[in-house]
Amino acid sequence: MNSSPDPTATDTPSADLLSTGNIPMPRLSDDAVVQIHDFIHHVMDLFEARYGDQIHRFYEDLCGDTLIDSDSALNLDDPPF
Repeated sequence: MNSSPDPTATDTPSADLLSTGNIPMPRLSDDAVVQIHDFIHHVMDLFEARYGDQIHRFYEDLCGDTLIDSDSALNLDDPPF
């Protein structure tokens, strides 16, 4: 078994660590990558189907705290200066 690095590889081990958030990731075949990718998307779809309303409420409340109240008496005819 040859343990020398692949001379055609463009990623260095340190670049791999940076791009994955310092989580070591194994090399996978194309088929395995696609199957894992599809599985993660399926789990996310199930998660959002179950908790989507809560997620949307959270972000609406979070964004609503920084926006101008739409019911405020804002005079749109008043010039800005």
